[in-house]
Amino acid sequence: MTRLLITRTLPDANHAFAKAHFDTTLRDADTGLTEDEAAEALRQYDAILPTLGDRFSAGAFAAAGADLRCRILANFGVGYNHIDVAAAKAAGVKVSNTPDTVTDATADIGMTLILASCRRAGEGERLVRAGTWDGWAPTQMLGTHVTGKTVGIVGMGRIGQAVAHRCHFGFNMPVLFYNRSPKGTHVPALQVDSLDELMRTSDIIVVTVPASAETRNMIDAAAIAAMKPTGILINIARGDVVDEPALIEALTDRRIVGAGLDVYAAEPFVPEALRQLENVVLLPHLGTAALEVRTAMGQMALNNIMAWVAGDTPPQEVC
Repeated sequence: MTRLLITRTLPDANHAFAKAHFDTTLRDADTGLTEDEAAEALRQYDAILPTLGDRFSAGAFAAAGADLRCRILANFGVGYNHIDVAAAKAAGVKVSNTPDTVTDATADIGMTLILASCRRAGEGERLVRAGTWDGWAPTQMLGTHVTGKTVGIVGMGRIGQAVAHRCHFGFNMPVLFYNRSPKGTHVPALQVDSLDELMRTSDIIVVTVPASAETRNMIDAAAIAAMKPTGILINIARGDVVDEPALIEALTDRRIVGAGLDVYAAEPFVPEALRQLENVVLLPHLGTAALEVRTAMGQMALNNIMAWVAGDTPPQEVC
């Protein structure tokens, strides 16, 4: 029977399915596998269901060496930058992910951050909880009106398209986007020629690109400097896509109005300087945090393993 390791606690329905179909080990931990632990897992299990934070690096594959037993990493999540795909491919290990299931939930969190950042909801909530709100006033906590503002989307994949749909139909927002290749869209949207143009012309920037070597610090100091002084930056992609120190500096100096973040460069670490800022909304990576979504993600990952066991190509194979 196929030996399966699930590296983090998943919804109960996923555990029940896994136990019914595999010789399953459930790792009861809230932190990811270290490189050494990942290497040991590669030696001990036929299939692994990993997720964000598990360090399946080139070093882990090298350490597993000739004793490597695992033949599939069925990742829980659409992003898989914690897996060295080139090293996995060289070792003969398939990698799959869970797209589609995460699209709407992540786009919803994008809209949550747009609204919360523009309307200063985080500040307002803290004010009420602290007991320092002294009543309504005509000029109290004036924020940014969302309806009709121009949204600029960095990366027009599934999630970018879903954000565009919500912005266009829900808030009558003109949609601009920057994408590395020409892209058709389901809603009226204008593709601009450069990231700089997008940053300069948009009121709200939403980052949705996948994490890769090419997108690391894509939103750098120059890109942030190009934003309007009234601009707001939303990141629902991966933390290392944005130059975090550059963003902190821009927010501290009030060179942009605000930001909304669901991801961070070194999760779960969030810099003290960022946590002290009032003009940023900080969420604990809630993008897909709904039971039905996480259950669907787990089932998709398990279905990829089932396909591999049957000798078929995993439907969501990435390498």
